[in-house]
Formats: sequence, structure tokens, C-alpha cells
Amino acid sequence: MNLTAPDLHLLDEGFRWFGPPDPVPLAFIRQAGASAVFTSLHHIPYGELWPREAIVQRKQEVEAAGLRWIAVESVPLHEDIKIGRGDLNRLFDNYKNTLRNLAREDVQIVVYNFMPVLDWVRTEMRSVLPDGSECLHFDPVRFAAFEIYALKRPGAEADYTAEQLERAKSWWASLANSARDAFVQGIIDVFPGVKWGLSLDDIRSMLGLYEGIDDSILRKNLARFLEEMVPVAEEVGVRLAIHPDDPPFSVLGLPRIVSTASDVDALFKMADSEANGLCFCSGSFSARTDNDLPSMVRRFAPRIHAVHLRSTQHLPDGSFYEAEHLAGSVPMPEVVRELLTEGDRRRAQGRADWQLPFRPDHGHTMMDDLTKPVVITPGYSCIGRMRGLSELRGLMLGLRFGEKISPSLP
Repeated sequence: MNLTAPDLHLLDEGFRWFGPPDPVPLAFIRQAGASAVFTSLHHIPYGELWPREAIVQRKQEVEAAGLRWIAVESVPLHEDIKIGRGDLNRLFDNYKNTLRNLAREDVQIVVYNFMPVLDWVRTEMRSVLPDGSECLHFDPVRFAAFEIYALKRPGAEADYTAEQLERAKSWWASLANSARDAFVQGIIDVFPGVKWGLSLDDIRSMLGLYEGIDDSILRKNLARFLEEMVPVAEEVGVRLAIHPDDPPFSVLGLPRIVSTASDVDALFKMADSEANGLCFCSGSFSARTDNDLPSMVRRFAPRIHAVHLRSTQHLPDGSFYEAEHLAGSVPMPEVVRELLTEGDRRRAQGRADWQLPFRPDHGHTMMDDLTKPVVITPGYSCIGRMRGLSELRGLMLGLRFGEKISPSLP
């Protein structure tokens, strides 16, 4: 039996690439076995138009390496869109014309998020695992220390237990000034591909913009964005894919509105269109123990346009760390099986987007990536993600091979 990849109907293998400055070059991504990249134009300020010429240049860079630009990750939203103030007409027009320019170059999937102030948050960028590799870690005790002693956010104490507050106080007191500075900078300037050079005062100013904005108002502002964008996306053939909150619960006292299945239901009701879809991130959703990931894939599968596959491991103290791709709290075989089933359903319907694009997310820093002279962005090492990609490919092949041999397998 010749079981080739096309016969097995696998997911479309991608890799995150942050553009020419990325220490992981396109050649390495191709050697890892990926056929496509998720990338963006990080040099363009948030809210500005993406010129078609810049899109063409990025696409040519990708294709010259023998890869495809499968999804934009991301076209970020200016903070004014989230708070619902400022020159929204200009920002909306720039976003609409960016979608049109991407569509003209046949880039059809656009990932974005609606997280206030900070995108994703971790408290340790290089948490050392027993095998010596490094991973990302979120510890509510350390985040309490950041909020109370560094940021000095009014009312932050109310979000933590008495035990967490006591432990945060002790931990902060144990740090030298240099360690405190490094810890703070790691939280406020974490996003790879973009270094804003933010200060604590900048974060305080941004938080001030959200005063009086709760979940309902933030949802209203997301609905307004979708009302503007979805008709344009439908017109030009672009599929918008919102990324869930990371972590999927309130941080900094801010609302989070894409954290649970009910949140996704509300999102889809804002604009009942295939153009209004989801980037399913198993790692983000898994940081809540009440999210049933296989059930969420089944429920939302027709509107999933892009996929991030990674796992988190919950700890008894309420923290979590980024686990190996096939370990941790995510039932990855069940999640991947559901995604493959959705691909089969779309293929049977004759949909052009039947092969869902995915990428291995947040790999461990390991092996000689730990000692290279170049700065390896935590979560985005080459070897750790290549390991994740190979494991996920093996999982897909195993599931498909089992189906070919015995369709009655559970």
C-alpha cells in the first residue's frame, strides 16, 4: 500500500517566520519539512496601510525559498480600534485596503487578535525543564509581583489570594535590581518580530485608555470592527481568523473576550459569515481547565481557518508551562483527529480550503540552540519547533495509517 501524504489528506504544514531579521531563516524552515509560512510585515506600524509593493516583496522572499505564504500572522489592530476611539474611519480604511492588497497577491488568511494592551503574557521566558531544555511559563505569583510592585496597578491586590500575595512579596524581595529589570522587560516587551521598547509608564498610559471598558464594551468594539471588515473580506475572498486570548483569562484587570467556547459563539454571531473565523490555538485555549478542546474543534470546525498546535501543562499552584507538543494537558490525538475530519468534510464538499494550515507553536529551546551566539527568541527556536512539527506529522500519519488499515478504529 503506497501511503503518500496527498493520499492521506493531512493538514498543511507551516512554520512561523518573522521576516528577514528572524534568526531562523527560510532555508531552515524548508529543511524542517514545512511547505508554507505564517508571516507578517512587522516593520509597518500598527494601523498603517500595507502597500501592495511590500506584500509582493515579502511573497517573493518566501517563494524564492521554495515555500508559500499561507497565512498572515498578523495584521495587527491599532489600539484605538479596541477602545473604540480616535480616527476610526482612517484605521478601518487602512485595514480594508490592506485586505484588498493581500487578496490581490492571493494571500487569503488573515490572523488577528483583540487582546488589550499586551498580546500574550508569560512570566518566565526561559524556564528550565528537567531535561535541560527551556520553555515559557506563566506563574500568577510572579505576575502578581509585576502588577503590585513594578507596575503598581491600583486594585491589583484584589485579583489574587492572600497566599499568592504573600508569596509574591517574598519573591520580589529576593530579587536584585538587575533581575527585577530583566523580569519586567520580559513581560512588557515579549512579542517576537516587534520590539516596541515600552516602559512601565507606557503600560500605565495604555491601561488608562481602558478605564471604563468592560467585556460588553470590548465586544461591541469587536463587533464594529467585524461589521466594517467582513463585507470587504467576503468581496475579495479573505478569511479573517481571530486568535484566542493568551492566557485565556483577565490579566492587568482587562477584559478578555475570546477565551471560551461561549466567547467564540458570541464572535460568530457578530457576523454570520465564513469570512469571520477562528485561528484555533490549542495552547491558548488549553490554559483554561474548563475548555474542552476536541469538543471546541468539532463545534467550530467549519469556521476554523488556521491552526496553532502546542500544549500546556497545568500545575497545582495555578501556573502553567509550555509542554512538549504531544504531552501536557492537551489531548493532541483527539484534537488532530477532529481537524483531519474537518479537512475530509471540506474536501468532500469541494471546498478549495479543505487542507487546514497549521504550525507547531512555541517549541522548547534545546540542544545547541541553547548555546548559539545569536539571540534565540523564546518559544521560537528552530530545533524545538522542528521537533514539534515532526511529532505532529507522525501523529497525523499514525491516525491516517490506522484509518487506512482499520476504519473501525476508535
